[in-house]
Amino acid sequence: MSRLDIAQAASRTVGYSACPHDCPSTCALEVEVLPGDRVGRIHGARANSYTAGVVCEKVGRYAERVHHPDRLTQPLLRTGPKGAGQFRRIGWDEALDRVAEGFAAAAARFGSESVWPYYYAGTMGLVMRDGINRLRHVLRYSRQKKTICTGSAEAGWAAGTGRFVGPDPREIAKADLIVVWGGNPVATQVNVMTHITRARKERGAKLVVVDCYRSGTAEVADVHLCLRPGTDAALACAVMRCAFRDGHADREYLARYTDFPADLETHLAARSPAWAASITGLSAEAIEAFARLYNTTKRAYIRVGYGFTRSRNGSAAMHAVTCLPAVTGAWQHEGGGAFWSNRSVYHWNKTMIEGLDALDKRTRELDMCRIGAALLGDAGALKGGPPIAAMLIQNTNPAVVAPDSGKVRQGLMREDLFTVVHEQFPTETTRYADVVLPATMFLEHDDLYQAGGHTHIQIGAKLIEPPGECRSNHEVLQGLARRLGAEHPGFAMTAMELIDWTLRASGWPDAKTVLARRWVDAAVPFREGHFLDGFGTPDKKFHFAPDWSAVGSEWRRMPRLPDQLDIIEAATPDQPFRLVTSPARRFLNTTFTETPGSRAREKRPTALIHPEDADRLGLVDGSRVELGNGRGVVTVHARRFDGLLPGTVVVEGVWPAADFEGGVGINTLIGDEPIPPYGGGAFHDTAVWMRPAGR
Repeated sequence: MSRLDIAQAASRTVGYSACPHDCPSTCALEVEVLPGDRVGRIHGARANSYTAGVVCEKVGRYAERVHHPDRLTQPLLRTGPKGAGQFRRIGWDEALDRVAEGFAAAAARFGSESVWPYYYAGTMGLVMRDGINRLRHVLRYSRQKKTICTGSAEAGWAAGTGRFVGPDPREIAKADLIVVWGGNPVATQVNVMTHITRARKERGAKLVVVDCYRSGTAEVADVHLCLRPGTDAALACAVMRCAFRDGHADREYLARYTDFPADLETHLAARSPAWAASITGLSAEAIEAFARLYNTTKRAYIRVGYGFTRSRNGSAAMHAVTCLPAVTGAWQHEGGGAFWSNRSVYHWNKTMIEGLDALDKRTRELDMCRIGAALLGDAGALKGGPPIAAMLIQNTNPAVVAPDSGKVRQGLMREDLFTVVHEQFPTETTRYADVVLPATMFLEHDDLYQAGGHTHIQIGAKLIEPPGECRSNHEVLQGLARRLGAEHPGFAMTAMELIDWTLRASGWPDAKTVLARRWVDAAVPFREGHFLDGFGTPDKKFHFAPDWSAVGSEWRRMPRLPDQLDIIEAATPDQPFRLVTSPARRFLNTTFTETPGSRAREKRPTALIHPEDADRLGLVDGSRVELGNGRGVVTVHARRFDGLLPGTVVVEGVWPAADFEGGVGINTLIGDEPIPPYGGGAFHDTAVWMRPAGR
């Protein structure tokens, strides 16, 4: 060790925080804080019973992001054509004055609903992520329907269970069978693998992965059920049919805890393994084997992912999967049941954060997945209201992340659209902005965090000063509120005061106590997590026949009983391949696409193609290949891969558009039609043609 290393080690302190990124793990963190407002390595907190000392590699080397030379550090004003990325530096007062003037002008011309604040999960902190709604509600700007990530999964889960809780995720370690359905926790929820590993080592538990390709998680599984995209409900129905056929259905549980429709068995009798095999591409024998394993294992824990719900039939598929433990009664056993999210355990009062006391539900609510159509004036997407004339975009990069992103970019090119982007890095979306504002990162401000994948409440306190002139989301909203005359007590509070108010108002210890403890475990009792005192539905029963009308407006398209819903974007002779755009291990949407470590490991946008398809098209590893449909054409490099079925193509990661030839990102190919009944992005449900590039 050099003298410099010794000196740095001696001056290093440890700060405590929580990961702010769009991952259910919300890891408890220990951060090496160095002199000069710098950070070193980030570690998972060993004392946290869920994080258990583990953190993903991309967050472990977070110093690459914090101290990246390309960070935005000063406000910018557009000087060239939209999309050209030409800006000059301006001061904060001028920047906020211009933003306020632009929003006021739009509201004066078209009404307040012509201003659309747009955000998502670049940070999952409640203050910095959700505070934009306070400005929205006070000024009656258009509301946002949050569909892009969880809408389809929420609808499917709520239809049967009625509440977003489930068996404690730490119970995975006590399961005898873990089924990871439609997820890849090796890449997206690394802590899940910690608890799976415990179950395998200590109990000899089996791991089954249901996914349309051999992901990192599938590679380490005992069984990988590699099915066609969008066919998960067929598999679930066949497993339930086997449970009734073979005497493994828990009829006492069904009678006591579920609505158990009289025609459920008859309905499922026609959904045999042979029927499911013809739909899924699995063999009937593989389905029978999985059904036998699942239906005879009491401690069978289904860890539900998001991936399979991002299909036009995704909500129906989610509901069908949640029906499995209701048929077998696995919900009642420790280490058994199904789990998606614990969001209901926190019972937040976000009045101050979101300005809920100023909410007027008569203002229109625009579907964030349909941003492209809305920007281009589609009357349905605009709910018959005025055009979008001004936007404030925080925590997201819709120019490449949103579905049908070609339409989004076309809409952002409108000269009559006043666009403000508050961001950490120059992204594709900032290129279309009139004003760009530099944002802080999570170590540079105070925030409050909940977890979806576990039950801990955490505060991430500010550990270092931000570079240059970066300001937090809350500070920007305060500045705009003063200029726009938006009055609400939340604008007068500091971020930590908002945290403290929200904790107290929600029935949790105050901020000082949470900081001292490092976290508060909000886990519900065993009986509540396993629904033994009733589900969250009005009659307290699990619903095989849900009231879909209570879930979403497109309920008429949903099946009455669990079933394979035939509404996917099916392959055709002209578009014979089904495209899935799965998450990359070292990116998180477009976050981390700027860090050298992540880019070096991911290399370049690549299409995973079955060898049979590659041979037919004359493709070898590294071949340039075009994927296309009526929405556009994208060029990537091919890799032969036998871990998927013929006819399926997988492109991992939401790469920046600049990494593709012609600057066209992969989500150009994705449709923006809402998933019934509530909505959602069908990112894994796309039909395309494929050909060698240049032909």
